[in-house]
Amino acid sequence: MQDSAEAKTNNGEEMEAESGLDQKYLTFWTDSELFGIPISDVVQIISIQEITPLPDFPDYAKGVINLRGNIIPVIDIRIRFGKPEIAYNESTCIIVTRIEDTYMGFIVDSVDEVTDIEDDNITDAPKVSQDVTNKYLTGIGRLGDRVVLLLDVGKILSEKEYRQVRETADQPKSSENGTNASKPETAPAAPKTESDAVPTAPAGKKNGGAQPDKNAKQSEAPGNVTPISAGQTGKEKPSAKK
Repeated sequence: MQDSAEAKTNNGEEMEAESGLDQKYLTFWTDSELFGIPISDVVQIISIQEITPLPDFPDYAKGVINLRGNIIPVIDIRIRFGKPEIAYNESTCIIVTRIEDTYMGFIVDSVDEVTDIEDDNITDAPKVSQDVTNKYLTGIGRLGDRVVLLLDVGKILSEKEYRQVRETADQPKSSENGTNASKPETAPAAPKTESDAVPTAPAGKKNGGAQPDKNAKQSEAPGNVTPISAGQTGKEKPSAKK
């Protein structure tokens, strides 16, 4: 009986932890707009680093990075959303996510914070015909007087685009190993708690956004990092970058 009671208690705690994780979002700025993605989709945040361009990549796919031996395609969110391209700076971050058991990196202007957004504060995405960004949106979140556009990272690229980017990124590594270029790289298991998801990022100097540890690529491996605490970073809307 005692074992049964302990098992129920443990299951209840796990369900409560997962439920809490479902309401946590990583928010970030791109072209003065605030976006959010579920923290459960985030593997790591790293500072902008050298990106190796590849031929036949679409313009929004800037190339690949090598993170602990993992070849990760990198997508510029600005270009993908039809925004003007800008030079990268000390605020620029790469958010490494997991899509269909593989890594995908997204370049954003700056990271804001990890925060809770309850279902009561989320409304459905507007239905606007021929607005391509709608397919990325899962809803509109409210954080005080701020509006957060909630994204589905799995829909930022279409299935065809995702396959093209993934296979092209795999070609250099596959050629070296003599393996099939279309075989995707296996990603680590999904994080179960917030502490498995995102590294600590100190407050940004210019726009209040969080900045990743610039030594993260030398000292941290994906999926085994320290979390950002909600409210740790500033919430002021950054000025548009030039």
